[in-house]
Order: sequence, then structure tokens, then C-alpha cells
Amino acid sequence: MTVPSIKRGVSLYSFQEELFLGRMTVEDCVSFAASIGARGIEILPEQNIPTFPNVTDHEVGALKEMVARHGCEWTCYDMFLDTKLRAGGLLGDDEQVASIRRDLTLCNRLGIRNMRVLVFVRPDILAQCVPYAEDLDVHMGVEVHAPWHMEHAWILRTVETADRLGTRHLGLLPDMGIFMKHYPPAFRARFEREGARPEVTQFIVDQHEAKIMAEYTIFDVAVTMKGNPAEVRMAETLRHNPFSDPKRIRDYIPYFRHIQAKFYEMTPDDRDPSLAYAEVIPELVAGGWEGYLSSEYEGNRWVQDVEEVDSREQVRRQHRMFERLLAAAGQEG
Repeated sequence: MTVPSIKRGVSLYSFQEELFLGRMTVEDCVSFAASIGARGIEILPEQNIPTFPNVTDHEVGALKEMVARHGCEWTCYDMFLDTKLRAGGLLGDDEQVASIRRDLTLCNRLGIRNMRVLVFVRPDILAQCVPYAEDLDVHMGVEVHAPWHMEHAWILRTVETADRLGTRHLGLLPDMGIFMKHYPPAFRARFEREGARPEVTQFIVDQHEAKIMAEYTIFDVAVTMKGNPAEVRMAETLRHNPFSDPKRIRDYIPYFRHIQAKFYEMTPDDRDPSLAYAEVIPELVAGGWEGYLSSEYEGNRWVQDVEEVDSREQVRRQHRMFERLLAAAGQEG
């Protein structure tokens, strides 16, 4: 029997609907994750810890005890850099470094070794934070989030900075939204409810399927087809949802330790109709990657106008898919 190196986890962001409405607590989320075998928990301190950033040792201890009680562990800390914290200008470089250092410290106190860094944080700022990350043994992973991709010039600057510094504490953190192979049915349905004509939405879906440059599609919809506002908004989503080549992820395995397993919807037979997990997971297994696939459900905003959001069922379906795909690739889920 092989020991799985790719493990299953969940970001608390997946349950944003239920948390916001008071239908679930953070512990409810952890308990549910444990019930489906997802033992890694990704936390957003600004959202999930009411006293952030002034978190006491008692609160840290309670959070660590809580996940342990459910047989889980904290896997990743999602930081946010509030560069517009005050009116009149952005935070200075020293202030940005201080903010990131604060997050690194709390990440370490929680016993977490991976910190998700927002994609806009400059590589030179992160370079100044590397000594702190190394002292605290926290990997700073810059989120590779659509419309960026692994080989985008901005992302490669982080890779080059990590190589230049010879550090293992700065790298990347892929968001699976970069692998949108097919246009999400949930997106299309929402735009049609907002007034988009089916013949126009089909044109947009076909253009995405053919991987036509977004600007051409936007022009055709807005000008040639005289699209209404909902149709133009739908066309504009193509700017932000690229399809990266799944085979290239293996080249960057040395730079990431954690994956945000973005998804917008799962079908009743446990398939993702949009994102190319069936192609990405075999590449990760073949490349020997070890870490957590951390569910990040973001479909709530596309269906909440017509139905009650059920984040738990969506996450449950994704994990059944993970188990199937990992097994097919030669690993246990």
C-alpha cells in the first residue's frame, strides 16, 4: 500500500456564505472537513479570527487545540497586505515589510509553515522579508491567480528572486483557477438570468472553447452583436479566466508547497465541468509533488440569487473527485 504524498484539505474561504450568515462556525467547518477526510485546514485570519491582528497566546492555543481535536492541522495562512490602509497614499516599503513580518510571526505562532502571499506584492518587498521567513521557517508562496499564470513575467520575477537569494522560503502557490479549460455553466446561467441572450452566451462559450483572445470576443459582443450589459460583462470575464497548459505545472514543483484547489461548481456525479483537474493531478503525481490540495469553493456568488448555497455538498463532491483522480494516478486520496 502506497503512502499518499498528495493530501486533501479545505480552505475556510470555501464556507464564506455559511460563515457570513452565521449558519456555521469555524469549528463547524473544521468538523465537516474532518468528516470527509480533508485533514488540512487553510485559514484566513482576517476573516476567521475576530481579534486579528491582536491575537493572544490563549487564542492561538485554542485554535491549535481545536484543529487537533478533530484530527486536523492548519496548513496555510492567507495574508492580506493593506497598502491603502490610510488616505493619501500607499504604505511605504518599510511599512509593507512590517505588515508581512507581523503575518509571518502569527503564522509561525499558529504552527503553520505556508503563507499565501497576494499576487500584487512586489518581489523586492518579499526579498526583504526572506530573512524573517527563514528564521520563522515559513514558506511565502505568491498566489498564481488568474489572469496570471506560471510563466507570466510578474510571476517569474518571484521565481528569479528566490533563485537569486538561494532561499527555500520564497516561491509560488498555484491557484487552480488558472486551468479553466471550459467556461463554467454556473457563470453562463447567472448572466442569462441577468438578461443575456442564449445565442450570445453560446457565442461566448464557443469563443472560450476555441481559446480566442478575449479582446476579440469582447469587441464582437459589444460592437458587432450590440450586446446588452449582461452580455458584455460575460464576455469580459474571459480576460480573467485563462487556460494554462497543465503539463507546465510540473516544471514549477520545486517552488510550491501548497495548492489552492479553486472550483466554482461540481456536478452531481462529482465532476468539475470547467477546471482541468483530470489533467493537472496526474502531472502533480508524476512530478512527485507533496502537499495539500486545499478546496476553495467560490461558486456561491454565482447561484445565491436563485438557491440556497450548499458549500458543504460542493466541497464533498470535489473531494470524491480528488479521491478518484488520485487513485487513477496511482495514489491514495
